[in-house]
Amino acid sequence: MSERRVPVPAPEADRSPDRSLDRRAELSEFLRTRRARLKPEDVGLPHFGRARRVPGLRREELAQLAGVSVAYYTRLEQGNGQNVSAEVLDSVARALRLTAAEHAHLTHLAKPKTHKKPVVRTQQVRGALRQLLDAIDGIPAYIIGRRSDILAWNRMTTAVFGDWSELPAKERNWARMVFFKPEYRELFVDWDQKACDVVAQLRMDVGCRPEDPQLSALVGDLSVRSEEFRQLWARHDVKEKAHGVKHLRHPLVGDLTLSFESFRMPDDAEQVLITYHAEPGSPSADALRLLASWGADATSTGFGTRAASGRQG
Repeated sequence: MSERRVPVPAPEADRSPDRSLDRRAELSEFLRTRRARLKPEDVGLPHFGRARRVPGLRREELAQLAGVSVAYYTRLEQGNGQNVSAEVLDSVARALRLTAAEHAHLTHLAKPKTHKKPVVRTQQVRGALRQLLDAIDGIPAYIIGRRSDILAWNRMTTAVFGDWSELPAKERNWARMVFFKPEYRELFVDWDQKACDVVAQLRMDVGCRPEDPQLSALVGDLSVRSEEFRQLWARHDVKEKAHGVKHLRHPLVGDLTLSFESFRMPDDAEQVLITYHAEPGSPSADALRLLASWGADATSTGFGTRAASGRQG
């Protein structure tokens, strides 16, 4: 008997592991959603107060701003970007007021790089990088790869975020943890923003690797199991955060305010080192030192126990 399929409102949720994401559909929806967020007055066009049938700019208004014909832009928004020039993409990006990350995403979707085979290989972290993580003492540090997979981490990461070694390799993924594990809703004070950031980064990955079957399977699983993910995914927001601040509520030491920095590996752009640190002399710095002094006890008596108990097989 065949497995019963779960009905899902979002068509993008229906992803089998051997299917890739539809690049043309991604391009079409991305342009449509970026156009919908702009109003005529945002781009200096007159607004006559009449009711508009569609939210945001009309296609002809966007084409006018980009300096292309309506027919040309319409073909592009329908996903036909094979022959579009970089100059036209730049014009469209300026007309849509795209950020640098959004501009890069548009370029990846419209003019994708040719890959001989889908990426399915296991991601490996160099031994020297693992030694570096172990040498970074007193602050959480870890390496993520494609699809927000967590590849390696140090002892302080375990004390702050839980013992990821207790999880199956498939679940060592920020998207799966944020949407499927309730303990992370408690850990991140602004969980909604964390969820938005994770989805926006996955969208960036889709632009770079739409043919990746493992990425397609991940998006499909998240879409089937999480209404919140489906809603965020449908927004087509993209963002690549290089640095920022996270507010955490740790079960042992309470509130933590940590700044994070991202360092992309020069020999493998798909691997990123993430570090967290507290302002010197702050209560958060004292809390990190306390967690460091507890060592393994911080994990066995605190967040790590809760994370393991919430594990899904």
